Amino acid sequence: MANSVSARKRARQSERHRQHNAALRSHVRTQIKKVLKAIEAGDQNAAKEAYASAAPAIDRSVSKGIMHANKAARHKSRLNQHIRGMQA
Repeated sequence: MANSVSARKRARQSERHRQHNAALRSHVRTQIKKVLKAIEAGDQNAAKEAYASAAPAIDRSVSKGIMHANKAARHKSRLNQHIRGMQA
């Protein structure tokens, strides 16, 4: 347990930041799932629209330090690959 005033404040800030980061991470995961559901349903237009909203959310998570840049690029690449594969 934090004993000093500054340590208690730091603990409060850390908890607040943890909850905020968890909400941002959850939002990104939800966006990714929307794209995957559209792909599974076979609706290419809906998948493209969902991807168009998911890509900026993924990029924002990188800029805020929620997700590593390589992980974000991997997600975007694979989602885009699935969408392109629907045409064939």
